[in-house]
Amino acid sequence: MKILVCISHVPDTTSKINFSDNDTRFDTNGVQFVINPNDEFGLTRAMWFKEKQAAVVHVVNVGGPETEPTLRKALAIGADEAIRVNALATDGFFVAKQLAAIVSEGQYDLVIAGRESLDYNGGMVPGMLAKLTGANFINNCIQIEVDGDQVNAAREIDGGKENLSSSLPMVIGGQKGIVQESDLRIPNMRGIMQARTKPLHVKDPVEGSGQTKSVRFEKPAPKGDVKLVTDVGDLIDLLHNEAKVI
Repeated sequence: MKILVCISHVPDTTSKINFSDNDTRFDTNGVQFVINPNDEFGLTRAMWFKEKQAAVVHVVNVGGPETEPTLRKALAIGADEAIRVNALATDGFFVAKQLAAIVSEGQYDLVIAGRESLDYNGGMVPGMLAKLTGANFINNCIQIEVDGDQVNAAREIDGGKENLSSSLPMVIGGQKGIVQESDLRIPNMRGIMQARTKPLHVKDPVEGSGQTKSVRFEKPAPKGDVKLVTDVGDLIDLLHNEAKVI
């Protein structure tokens, strides 16, 4: 089985976020970048398939040279090869189109993507990728087993989970549950050394343009002052007359 894991290069949630150029551009100065958490869950599951079923695992990212340390980390975790499409990931459709070209060229059986990335939270790419490649698709995937070309999976739904069966080729939008946080792997020294010699291919983007454009960014409004009350009557009065929630 040949697996492609889509890797997004996203800011660490502990980083302080700022914008420049009149709030039209994300300021990367001083920002630590990591593997998108949903993608890291998927990569860990792919490692299980590699160890238990001798799967070949490649990782792919759409981005500039600054994303290569993130791809090297994925190689250190255990992926066999990495691919970087040399283009800015500014639009979900554009990214899906670039990934579709990689999937078609590499003839992958299973594509594991995070259900959404931590930066834009669009949640569009896995579904569009499945449509562009003609593959079966399961989003919000929290469990997957593959036997030959048959797939048994589960996805999260309101109030529970839904068990599904399908066949390869398949694209999944994975999330926490496909593995647990305790299963995530930290690269060891051997993996880091091996990652330096593993192939990292740089591909030119295929022709295509995005369908959306970011006009400006805006931070959430700061929290207002807190009022402490000790009397229940005062609390009810504030909720009714000031907050107007009751």
